Amino acid sequence: MANFENVEVAREFFYKDLFAVNMGITLDELTEDEAVCSLKLNENHKNAYGGVMGGAIFTLCDFAFAVMSNQIHQLTVAQQVSINYLSAPKGEKLIARARCRKSGRTSSIVIVDVEDDLGRDVAQFVGTGFKL
Repeated sequence: MANFENVEVAREFFYKDLFAVNMGITLDELTEDEAVCSLKLNENHKNAYGGVMGGAIFTLCDFAFAVMSNQIHQLTVAQQVSINYLSAPKGEKLIARARCRKSGRTSSIVIVDVEDDLGRDVAQFVGTGFKL
């Protein structure tokens, strides 16, 4: 059962996450099974080499993880996370799709796959959520 009635209710809740919102991350879609978030890239997201900063990608993943985890069970916090950076983004936008892999009594496992708007795989994030 979903905790948020619809995506608008979830947006209202998660847009209090000022760090993610100020970075430009948006919550685009939310169902019982998936959260889709995105980030339109700009100069503020670049590292010294001109590529996208790993922290920007991580923050997008963390936000999508938080939305999906709390859609499963409120209140859930991150207990452990890991990320694999697969390819440098080439497009202008990153899209993160978070899906629950396992929801147990006290924890959940959420997988977040990130691609750019050209379809290039950028990262995979795995998060363990602890259900409070």
